[in-house]
Amino acid sequence: MKKELIHLENIVKTFGNLTVLDEIDLTIHENEFVTLLGPSGCGKTTLLRIIGGFEQPDSGKVIFDGKDITRIPPNQRPINTVFQKYSLFSHMNVEENISFGPKIAGKSDDYIKGKVKYALKLVNLEGYENHDVTKLSGGQQQRIAIARAIVNEPKVLLLDEPLSALDLKLRRAMRNELVRINRETGITFIFVTHDQEEALSMSDTVVVMNQGYIQQVGTPENVYNEPENAFVADFIGDSNIINGVMVRDKLVRILGREYQCVDEGFPEECPVDVQIRPEDITLAEPQDDALNGTVTRVGFWGMSYDIIVEAGGIEWLVQSIHGRKVGEQVSLHLDPYNIQIMSKPQSEDEAALIENV
Repeated sequence: MKKELIHLENIVKTFGNLTVLDEIDLTIHENEFVTLLGPSGCGKTTLLRIIGGFEQPDSGKVIFDGKDITRIPPNQRPINTVFQKYSLFSHMNVEENISFGPKIAGKSDDYIKGKVKYALKLVNLEGYENHDVTKLSGGQQQRIAIARAIVNEPKVLLLDEPLSALDLKLRRAMRNELVRINRETGITFIFVTHDQEEALSMSDTVVVMNQGYIQQVGTPENVYNEPENAFVADFIGDSNIINGVMVRDKLVRILGREYQCVDEGFPEECPVDVQIRPEDITLAEPQDDALNGTVTRVGFWGMSYDIIVEAGGIEWLVQSIHGRKVGEQVSLHLDPYNIQIMSKPQSEDEAALIENV
């Protein structure tokens, strides 16, 4: 089991009357790639800045490798940050940008040259030492920012939405590069994004946040396939979320029809939220004993179709490699293993907590 590196203990942060973080507890392990994921304003960047020392919590502790570093300034933490804007020095060339940190630390010229060479090789920019940073592409500037952080040998690298300014193709390429660098260096990465695809494709652990609270912590597979509430289900990928009633263990009632499922442990006749991913719905010809509906819209996305079906008074999103025609009559088939049961909020506060913003 990986060693615990960072523990956030009851972190609270307010700005005026607004509570941005509310009693956050989180543990991060060595060598992990952890992503803080959530909509704008959920508190993820503030939490990152508290870890880096750029913000102070109103209460709570930041424990690093067993030591309380809550009041230690950023330059005394074994942590480096790659900001969204990269913050490269425009009057310095590539080598001067990367070597800035070691020079401030008083490292020898030979040490610095070796580290710069290593860092440029790591980010696939060997031979760029004398290049003007202002004439590099966005992707190259990002790599230089990462190299500049890595030469300081941090135990943790914080990345605040560093891919947001890149085009889609380059963004996808840089995801693979960041994962590779994480694996090769052994540095713990804490990555902030609102992009679900980035979080799912890169992370060891995803921390889903909303309105200053952590909604769920888990592997990408866990948060996608086993969301703990309707917010997570809706925010992580596309979902159909329907009101249901848990008749008994492994049997749920949806739209007056009973369906076998695999969930258990709910009280009988308990109102629940039912999640069904659009890729898990199979369309077939209408049948007397099936949930039948009408195709109302079809969108083509290259590899698949988004198909909207009106059935039971609900618009269902279905994703399939097979297209359908608007107006076509179809039936919706649900596999028991693809029906995810979630508890409904038990109070107004809890309902507000998971409300999609």
